Amino acid sequence: MKKLLLTQLLLACSFVAFAQWSPAGDKIRTPWADQVDPANVLPEYPRPIMERDQWMNLNGLWDYSIAPVRSQAPENYEGKILVPFPVESSLSGVGRTVGENNVVWYEREFTVPANWKGQNILLHFGAVDWHATVWVNDYKVGEHKGGYTPFTFDITECLNAKGTQTVKVKVWDPTDHGPQPRGKQIHNPHGIWYTPVTGIWQTVWLEPVPSAHIASVNNVPNIDRSIVTIIPEVVGTDKGTVEVAVTFNGANVATGKSLVGQPVEIYIPDAKLWSPDAPNLYDIEVKLVSGNTTVDKVNSYFGMRKYTIKRDDSGIVRFQLNNENCFHFGPLDQGWWPDGLYTAPTDEALLYDIKKTKDFGYNMIRKHVKVEPARWYTHCDREGIIVWQDMPNGDRSPEWQMFQYFTGNEIVRSPQSEEIYRREWKEIMDYLMPYPCIGVWVPFNEAWGQFKTAEIVEWTKNYDPTRLVNPASGGNHYPVGDILDLHKYPSPELYMYDGQRATVLGEYGGIGLVLDDHLWETDRNWGYVQFKTKKEVTDTYVDYAEQLITLIPAGFSGAVYTQTTDVEMEVNGLLTYDRKEIKVEEDRIRAINQKVINTLK
Repeated sequence: MKKLLLTQLLLACSFVAFAQWSPAGDKIRTPWADQVDPANVLPEYPRPIMERDQWMNLNGLWDYSIAPVRSQAPENYEGKILVPFPVESSLSGVGRTVGENNVVWYEREFTVPANWKGQNILLHFGAVDWHATVWVNDYKVGEHKGGYTPFTFDITECLNAKGTQTVKVKVWDPTDHGPQPRGKQIHNPHGIWYTPVTGIWQTVWLEPVPSAHIASVNNVPNIDRSIVTIIPEVVGTDKGTVEVAVTFNGANVATGKSLVGQPVEIYIPDAKLWSPDAPNLYDIEVKLVSGNTTVDKVNSYFGMRKYTIKRDDSGIVRFQLNNENCFHFGPLDQGWWPDGLYTAPTDEALLYDIKKTKDFGYNMIRKHVKVEPARWYTHCDREGIIVWQDMPNGDRSPEWQMFQYFTGNEIVRSPQSEEIYRREWKEIMDYLMPYPCIGVWVPFNEAWGQFKTAEIVEWTKNYDPTRLVNPASGGNHYPVGDILDLHKYPSPELYMYDGQRATVLGEYGGIGLVLDDHLWETDRNWGYVQFKTKKEVTDTYVDYAEQLITLIPAGFSGAVYTQTTDVEMEVNGLLTYDRKEIKVEEDRIRAINQKVINTLK
């Protein structure tokens, strides 16, 4: 009887939620749009790299208003918005442009579970674009500037002793009218520039923790010594110990412990290495212990792998994975959705693009001027995909020199713009450092906002010496970092070569195909070249790949094909923007891609 009543209550809540929300606009949508339940939005645990047993999802319908920048919190809101879909998206239910002269106000109520009593309550935001200010029960708990990284506030002192609590969020985002990182967002979408994304666009959630707890867990594998170093960050105490237990496929492997504030070094016997062919992951349980009492506990994982470059027998500098030559080959993946813009409709949708990348026979993804939710990187870890992680671009651009080392003058950013870039790049690296899939950091793309290149690259290399650094994909080129990255559309060409670094083709291809009923715009579509059938696209793709194969012995050590999906006006994807059609002959694509990757084996 209780189960029946619970089912009836959930159905009633869903009915009420659907009555208050429907997708906005008439643009194309993905197959997963119809699976979005406003009473149960993106219900999966948002941070698998560091998981606790208890949490509460705050996604769902919030009150919202769009108001002038200097406005106070509204007494009466305009309507409901479905969090975490950005305001401009269809799935938000709003579908409106905000602009730099306005802010978005959000509000909702929640109740803290009774069994969380006596613990500190953390309020987590996966990502909010761009400047978020947060209040709980009218107490300001903090601000965060940065559209791509998670942030957290301890709201314990602001909570009422019992009953409902209220959270309010104000968000301002100048998009391309400010110097901040914004990726492909622009007020006037056209060509390769897309719809603005404003506000909350990743999961909002609550988590109970002890006053002394584990705030983060990083890992640094060393396959040559068969050692992994676990680096836990503990807050609230400088006493006690940290204990780590390692398992593989459920079997005990090793343990280690240290005093709080010290890393934990653990020997991994007969280490199972992580690679795209064998994405082996070790699970770890990390405990904060005081005396004989476990104060806090989280579950995490790591992969034993090593990213380096090394000169081969012919004198060409090659990528190596786990001390073996590895040709990095994958698509440019922008992570846009016609219904959710920056936000995938469901976790199944988020995983789909990664799985198709593997189905197509690639071993890498270049995540282009966007940062994804934590679950996306865990999916890459589990599926076996190397990730080149771009820094989202911002500010203005200097002269762009593609075909030579840069001889001009870099832009001089304002002190504010430079501070924003450095802070957000560090936050992105801190956020993504634990994930085995991250193999390459890309601070700049095609001179977009590029400044102080040598200094930024040196800082990036020093901050994370375990990954490779691609200084500027497509230029402006400097003899720094680990990679010289060329862009050439549509067909491959090795027009520069660096004997001291790995030389890659960071973008090529862009083969277009217009498929009616799968278009964002019906009259403004483009690709670098366009054809009329899947066979013609596939024939051309294979031709370009065969050309690439001839250039690998001459010096290319990696390549990036544009692109995974169509995006807005661009129709050069392997998939349509709505993910309803594969635009190539998949078996032929997989066969030639595997041939490319195996060239160095």
